[in-house]
Amino acid sequence: MLNAFFHKLGIIISDRALRNRILFIIGAFAVFRLLAAVPVPGVNRGALAQFFGANAYLGLLSVFSGGGLHTISLVLLGVTPYITGSIIMQLATVLFPRVKEMYQEEGEAGRARFISISRYITVPIALLQAVAFLSLLTREGILMPLTHFQLITDVLVVTAGSILLMWIGELITEFGVGNGVSLIIFAGIVARIPAGIAQTLFTATAANIPAYLGFLALALVVVYAVVVVADAERSIPIAYARQMRGGASGAPTYLPIRLLQAGVIPIIFALSLLLLPQLAIGALSAAHVGAAAHWQLMYQAFADNIWLYSLVYFALVVIFTYFYTAITFEPHRVAENLQKSGAFVPGVRPGRETENYIGTVVNRITLPGAVFLGIVAVIPFAIRGLTGVTSILVGGTALLIAVQVLLDLIRKIDAQVSLREY
Repeated sequence: MLNAFFHKLGIIISDRALRNRILFIIGAFAVFRLLAAVPVPGVNRGALAQFFGANAYLGLLSVFSGGGLHTISLVLLGVTPYITGSIIMQLATVLFPRVKEMYQEEGEAGRARFISISRYITVPIALLQAVAFLSLLTREGILMPLTHFQLITDVLVVTAGSILLMWIGELITEFGVGNGVSLIIFAGIVARIPAGIAQTLFTATAANIPAYLGFLALALVVVYAVVVVADAERSIPIAYARQMRGGASGAPTYLPIRLLQAGVIPIIFALSLLLLPQLAIGALSAAHVGAAAHWQLMYQAFADNIWLYSLVYFALVVIFTYFYTAITFEPHRVAENLQKSGAFVPGVRPGRETENYIGTVVNRITLPGAVFLGIVAVIPFAIRGLTGVTSILVGGTALLIAVQVLLDLIRKIDAQVSLREY
């Protein structure tokens, strides 16, 4: 095991192209963390810590901002606007056949146009989110009162920070290894670990040490479960007509269907949907709409009810898991491609029956995957409801994302190393 590791490490170091890709990722992370360390002027640190301690939802949202929201930095929106724009485009593939055709049937040119439209949508979303967040932070006393000119300036700066972060993520995708946006989120999660450990050690007492050890054991169990489930798949046997005619079976062929077909996207979808009321209320408050205060109280009451909030969050994760799987995996196209290549599922007739069979398998294995995602997402809320401890509120979601992104990065680096070995 160690010999194989050092052998692959030697290939990474000796191969100039692969080494440059890894160094580019490290450099991009350094730029991102530098931007995340520059705060917006006029931040009240004491009010900020108290606000995040009382607002569970913004603590979760900070995961997807790459940690920039926790410091109210120039990149406090993180890649959230770009993710929201991508979600809107994914929804458009369901509502508008032309968008679906562009995404699935026009090849690389169509996907490039699809991504380009997502970028354009990101700009107005970032502007709206910047207005909503800055208005909310000002109303909560975290930012000093802003004049109209100062508000416009801060909105433009925060929007530019989000666009810059989106650009850095796309550069990582192009010149690094892996998905740049996911790696930025991963970097934000990892960057907060030392501060979280220091805070835990500082506040730890003899009475709560067993609880923290229990949380550590639970985190290790979650990491192990994520690793196992991420690699889990259902293999459908595939045969070829020409092999049957020739009488030789050859090597067995399988169609692998992953248990977590949608990855962590359903959690991102669910959090983005839960964000919409908060953003809408913030924008209405900035526009001095009288009913906004009443709606804010209603939403806050919902957010403070930890069990109701967890139930809605869990349900959204399960629903979006099925939704995203239906978008990204089409049994009709798989059955059609199998038929065109002369392949079939033994015991199942090609065409419509194969499509129905594959669809049934996908639906069956999506359920445990969706339930697993939902449970991991709401574990911190359940712990908070049972023990009152809030310091690990983002643990489940953060662990899930970090482990998934790290596994994907390792696979892609391993694939690059394998190419160079041959």
